[in-house]
Amino acid sequence: MPVYQPQIEQEQQIESLLAPFGRFGVELGLERIQRLLEALGSPQQRVPLVHVAGTNGKGSVCAYLAAVLGAAGYRVGRYTSPHLVSWRERIEVNGEPIAAEDLVTRLKQVVVAIDPAQPSPTQFEVFTAAAWLHFAEAGVDVAVMEVGLGGRLDATNVVDAPLVSVITSLSREHWQRLGPTLADIAREKAGVLKPGRPAVVGPLPSEAEAVVQARLAELSCPAVWAVPAVPLEAGTVRYGNGDEAISYPLALLGEHQLTNSAIAIATLLTLRTQGWHISDDAIAQGMANARWPGRLQWVTWGEDSLGCLLLIDGAHNPAAAKVLRQYVDSWWADQPGNPVGTAWLMGMLSTKDHSDIFAALLRPGDALHLVPVPGHETAAPEDLAAIARSVCPELAQCEIHNSLRDGLMAIAQSPAQLKVLCGSLYLIGHFLATEPYRDVDAANTL
Repeated sequence: MPVYQPQIEQEQQIESLLAPFGRFGVELGLERIQRLLEALGSPQQRVPLVHVAGTNGKGSVCAYLAAVLGAAGYRVGRYTSPHLVSWRERIEVNGEPIAAEDLVTRLKQVVVAIDPAQPSPTQFEVFTAAAWLHFAEAGVDVAVMEVGLGGRLDATNVVDAPLVSVITSLSREHWQRLGPTLADIAREKAGVLKPGRPAVVGPLPSEAEAVVQARLAELSCPAVWAVPAVPLEAGTVRYGNGDEAISYPLALLGEHQLTNSAIAIATLLTLRTQGWHISDDAIAQGMANARWPGRLQWVTWGEDSLGCLLLIDGAHNPAAAKVLRQYVDSWWADQPGNPVGTAWLMGMLSTKDHSDIFAALLRPGDALHLVPVPGHETAAPEDLAAIARSVCPELAQCEIHNSLRDGLMAIAQSPAQLKVLCGSLYLIGHFLATEPYRDVDAANTL
């Protein structure tokens, strides 16, 4: 079943309201969103904010934060992007996607507020304004909001005094817009930091860390540099030491969640110092309940004899691909007998670093099946095949398929012990929206 069943007629209405703004593409800057929010009555000023930036890990950290704050009894808004199945996923209150009719109403309110005499807002800006408006009207106690792209000029960066600003990680992505070096990208991400306001920062490459450190000092931001949690037993981990240590269950898969969860815990502890009532029990309950679909998610695809066990993950940039590879390696380490190799089913957008992603994932003896990403600016599978063969000449197989369904049928018949669908969150979203599948407990995959 999909993440949830879209309501087709209302989904189409949402698409039609947003479509006119798609032609304005991605255009960073704050003037348009500030003008639009002012016309809407400045809803962002009525919503306490936890602002989460970074290259990877933003979504997981937002999932942890929203789940724990909800378990603590607060009414929590969460804003993330992109979505997998429906635009509604991007705006949630207490874990529930915005109702389709409510989203239509909010978007209409935003569209009416646009000044036709001024430059048009982008699609992301229109949707972000709708999120601010919904959170304000819904009376949330706090909003956990993920940066869309960069930080300094992102449409979410319109609050002068966030409760906490978070930077999860930094790597070289979107360099065409943010700058060619890690230092350039770090400067843009550090734009979410505000004078005197608390910050939580995850482990960063040294070049990026120096930039963030300098910005923290310049703005006199009290900062916590989160260190990865320590595994204990039975899926439990610990953050911190001594009397201040907190133990909690880790619901999301992958070693990188030791870092992501630690960033979330450090953020929650920072909120505690500001008077937010977040008990250790709420932390344990929320961390156990956190969910983030499409990231290291085990499913059974298909029906009857065509079905197969499948690991799905976006892995849409080199850093995320390395995380997926790390999980795959740990999975193989627990398998008895002689492995038959991994079968990869992949599609990627044309804008991604294809060579680096393949280098992170592929190993000699693997099978690679390539498909287009439907409805998006896809890289041609033929071009990807050539790149993959140059990166890993010892692939056992490299095949091209016309559709995701054709690719799924091919890997379902593969002798490979491990089958992985990855390369684009849009491809994962298409799978979740259109294919028959069932979730599988990760414990049953060993």
